[in-house]
Amino acid sequence: MALSWRSGLRIFVLLILVAAIVLACYFLPVEQLLKDFLLWVEQDLGPWGPLVLAVAYIPLTVLAVPASVLTLGGGYLFGLPIGFVADSVGATLGSGAAFLLGRTIGKPFVVAKLKDYPQFQSVALAIEKSGFKICLLLRLAPLLPFSMLNYLLSVTPITLGPYLLSSWLGMMPITLALVYVGTTLKDLSDVTHQWSDFSISRWAFLISSLIVSVILMVCVTKVAQNALRKALAEHGGDLNSAVAASPELPVTTEASTDLNEPLLIKIDSQSPPQDRENNHSVIIKEAAG
Repeated sequence: MALSWRSGLRIFVLLILVAAIVLACYFLPVEQLLKDFLLWVEQDLGPWGPLVLAVAYIPLTVLAVPASVLTLGGGYLFGLPIGFVADSVGATLGSGAAFLLGRTIGKPFVVAKLKDYPQFQSVALAIEKSGFKICLLLRLAPLLPFSMLNYLLSVTPITLGPYLLSSWLGMMPITLALVYVGTTLKDLSDVTHQWSDFSISRWAFLISSLIVSVILMVCVTKVAQNALRKALAEHGGDLNSAVAASPELPVTTEASTDLNEPLLIKIDSQSPPQDRENNHSVIIKEAAG
């Protein structure tokens, strides 16, 4: 069945975007560019700095470039309160942009990649009934890569409002930890990991701060994982089987070439008996965007 011109255009634009990401990651000195950007924010932007820093998260998140340098830089440049607000808002804006991209021109790519993440299939079952709760727990419990999670959630029934709110709340702990570490740094070279001139006392202070942050993050993650396990069990999923990597998924997709049609996910009838007991279909409907 031939693709419509609109579907073909979306796939073409997506391929151009993927090619741009690969070329940028291969040829561009990303860390140096981010350092130069932070220097520009520090020296030239004045009170506009926090806003520009927040907006800078959008292209990085869409391109799946880790934004931890920006998060650390926010703490270094603006301190804990302002840096946390700027980084938190920026991370949420970036997640929203990636979500909208995945729901529109990126949908064919996202659907094709679902088979690479078997743990997402069980999560999708629970999102139908408890979208906000599951999204929040996924942000707190790192079962899936952050950048990929933005796009995977874009083809679930969760709407933009609950997605943004749950993502904002769920990303707060790690954002706060990184911003705090950023406030302890000496200069922007520290942000980009050029730490050869660290004194022993500053190393001790930084390491102790990191230990406290890690302990807090482990506690939050454990609580979130337990809550996610319970939520998946309530909705027919299982966290252990969801996380276990499997070369063959008991899930198949029937994606229409018309991107306005819902994505149909079915449990394969050839799957093991324990999977056939839950033989049913899940329709992941696109939210009105």
